[in-house]
Amino acid sequence: MYQMNHRVVANGTPLDDGFDNIAHAARRAGYAPTLFGYTDQSIDPRVTNGADDPRLQTYEGVLPGFDCALDLTGRMTPWRDFLTEKGFDSSSGILNLLATENERPVDVSVSNFLTSRLIDWLDAQESGWFAHVSYLRPHPPYSAAGEYSTMYSPDSVGLPIARADEVHPFHEVMLMLDGTKAPTDPDEMAHMRAQYFGMVSEVDYQLGRVFDSLVESGEWDNTVIVVVADHAELLGDHGLREKVGYWETSQHIVGIVADPRFPVAHGTVIDKFTENIDIMPTLCEVMNIDIPPQCDGLPLTHFITGTEPSWWREAAHWEYDWRFALIPSDRYAWPWKRRLEQLNLAVRRSETHAYVQFGDGDFLCFDIAADPTWRTLTTNDAIISENARAMLTWRMEHANRSLTGFLVEQGGVGRWPTRVEWRNNS
Repeated sequence: MYQMNHRVVANGTPLDDGFDNIAHAARRAGYAPTLFGYTDQSIDPRVTNGADDPRLQTYEGVLPGFDCALDLTGRMTPWRDFLTEKGFDSSSGILNLLATENERPVDVSVSNFLTSRLIDWLDAQESGWFAHVSYLRPHPPYSAAGEYSTMYSPDSVGLPIARADEVHPFHEVMLMLDGTKAPTDPDEMAHMRAQYFGMVSEVDYQLGRVFDSLVESGEWDNTVIVVVADHAELLGDHGLREKVGYWETSQHIVGIVADPRFPVAHGTVIDKFTENIDIMPTLCEVMNIDIPPQCDGLPLTHFITGTEPSWWREAAHWEYDWRFALIPSDRYAWPWKRRLEQLNLAVRRSETHAYVQFGDGDFLCFDIAADPTWRTLTTNDAIISENARAMLTWRMEHANRSLTGFLVEQGGVGRWPTRVEWRNNS
């Protein structure tokens, strides 16, 4: 689902308990969906038990429907205990433990620990399984484990995209915040980029361990694999770091699907616009169950099978919301003061332009055909109008449709929603 529909606009924003999700879908298909790592999903306060409910103390909850085989939320206690068993001091804060991964061998990294536990679990499975594996890395703190911390020379990591001479006020604010402004010292910048590349390479190695174990167990040709990320990393582009705002280098992510049933399409590179919202519909078709009406995405099945869909989207879309920074101190009385509701943006990225609409009415329109670095704005009114209309059409087409295709008459007519228990059990 797009952010405008699921409304989880930040770490800490609750997920409406009425929504379907991939874990519930997997259960309907007969699997016991199992989590390794974390999902950072905040509980819907309407299903809590009281003010002292521990689920209200942290956003690092588990997505409803998952069984948790390895919980690496909060203090990452299982990894801490493992480090202690191996003779390392694990008494410091979790951020310090992550920031010092370069001082310890890969064998005790958080990624290696997760991978080993996953492989042990896979070896114990006797029937079909569904695993969701969340690697924290690559992620700040910028510290790659063991030899991966020196795999890339700072001299070899290239330069980030420089900031434009004139930037939007939102950009100006991001350049002032410690959490988002990139280092200005060239050596610090190169070090950050080298460490990030090292973290990427370690995760690549860890995935290789998982794949090798599937080959050795004979399950490689019986396992559908999806590799994806929740966000990208600016790494100094536009003077920024981490994930923030409208820039493509903060949002453009990896997406790999391997289905052993269709070798004809293996190795195919898709140059069409795909989005994370396409994953759940794709896995629903893999599991041979209906795609829930709430899903905003399209199944990637045609690409996986080596065929062409009858139509496909002409642009990619994403959203960013920063109201979380002001919620604790907000003094604007509802409903007449709506400052929080304006602290968001939406992006439409086509082959030629990137249109950014801010919640306060402002906008930007980048000519990325002329300048793919997102530093050149167009002032052509016709192009701006065309992109604004396209974004409005996109939002209208994708407004929440969980129940809009259903009529309460004659026992129920139209597109039934999922999670109607008596129908699911019949």
